[in-house]
Amino acid sequence: MTSRTRTLLPLVAAATALTLSACATAPGPEIPGTGQCHDGGLGWAVGKVADQPTMRRLLLESGTGLINPIGPETITSRDRRTDRLRVFIDKDNIITAARCE
Repeated sequence: MTSRTRTLLPLVAAATALTLSACATAPGPEIPGTGQCHDGGLGWAVGKVADQPTMRRLLLESGTGLINPIGPETITSRDRRTDRLRVFIDKDNIITAARCE
């Protein structure tokens, strides 16, 4: 190891630690309301394309903390979460259902 490498090694380690600590403390997205899912009134989404604006609207209108797109071959668990909206999407990327599960 050269003297230059020995000099740079602590600087690289410090920069890496600083970068990783910034990632660990970054806040997540703000969720309006309680974060509990409410699927009443989301029927408008059935038949729509599951694009980013539609999914964002579903997230906002449901008040949920987590949106979970479910494709035709996606395997899901049977666990229930009060903060999760599952959006069922067919092979053509069309929403077939949106339910709190």
